[in-house]
Amino acid sequence: MDGDKLRAWWWARQGLDGSFAGASPAAILERAGWMRSVGGAGPYIGMQARAGLSRAEVEAALLAGEIQELPSARGCTYVIPASDFAVALQAGQGAGDDADAAMARKYLNVTDEELERLHEDVQGALVSGPLDPRSIKDKLGPAVRSLGHEGKKRGLATTLPLALGWLQSHGLIRRIPIEGRLDRQRFVYTLWRPAPISRPMPPAELNAELAKRFLRWTGPARAAQFSVWAGLGIKNGKHAFAAIGAVVVSEDRYALPEDIDEIQATVVPAEPQVHFVGNLDGLFLHRRELAAHIHPEDHKRSILSEKGLQAGGTLADLSNQAIVDRGRIIGVWDYDLQREELAWRTFKPATAAVKAAAERTEAYVRDQLGDMRSFSLDSPDTRGMRLAAIRSIE
Repeated sequence: MDGDKLRAWWWARQGLDGSFAGASPAAILERAGWMRSVGGAGPYIGMQARAGLSRAEVEAALLAGEIQELPSARGCTYVIPASDFAVALQAGQGAGDDADAAMARKYLNVTDEELERLHEDVQGALVSGPLDPRSIKDKLGPAVRSLGHEGKKRGLATTLPLALGWLQSHGLIRRIPIEGRLDRQRFVYTLWRPAPISRPMPPAELNAELAKRFLRWTGPARAAQFSVWAGLGIKNGKHAFAAIGAVVVSEDRYALPEDIDEIQATVVPAEPQVHFVGNLDGLFLHRRELAAHIHPEDHKRSILSEKGLQAGGTLADLSNQAIVDRGRIIGVWDYDLQREELAWRTFKPATAAVKAAAERTEAYVRDQLGDMRSFSLDSPDTRGMRLAAIRSIE
């Protein structure tokens, strides 16, 4: 497949071609994939781009338990649909919080017996209703142990985060944003009844379930890309692709057998279909292959990354948000809170379709979100370099 056709397929599969109009937040996440959250506004922007959803519609689904922000693949947090809660949680076990617990056992004299007792104590404290971490700590008293100066050096002041992380990753408790927003990082915890994991999956079965979802959302894709996203070794990634009957369709890219005919029949839309999406959008995040979404003529163009300005064709991730048209990144944007406006540039002169998408996105961010945070610690004060990089594009 040539680049334009492959980008057009990914575009349509992600629902950015208008095919997700009227879809619920949970349906979008089932069809386009779990959305990376990191305390930012990316999931809101992603659902607005795909189905025109308002902030209120997304948060109503969160309140109803139709979607949740959960630790998942590699211990990373994603916004997940209810149909995938069990798979997502099990994909995250053994990473993130478990790694913290292993470190605490090794260096901070924390024992399995201590943690098991604390797991029970935390659940007991939540029987009467949701509590924030400080209230849990106050209620449990000495059951929550200070880890002293050495713990603080390693990012763990007490044993409570270890218990909360383990209980959440095993679906026994869940956290609820205090303000009901995905782009805020203040939570209360509550018991999760009934627990979403009814049957632990053997590793091979879990890997196959993850592989099916990955290719359904973002194939054709390489086995190595799946392995990185899922936190598996290359060998396990290839075994998972083989287990689901994935087939090679373009170079070393695999797809699900049921998608082959549609992929081959893909036609690049004649008219522009422009959206302003987040830098962690599922269109390119899961594969971490920005070069495939940047036209070869723009590969040498300087684009901001965590390491400063770099050639766009060499990047795995963006620092700025992305302007995309039929699967191709055609520019970058961010939100200037002081001016209450988008800062954006396209690599070529902006078309009417780009200007209309900019106006639509600016109104959404200003009137519904208030700001466009890329991640939890993002703020207007730290965004200066990103805004300057955009305004320097000629």
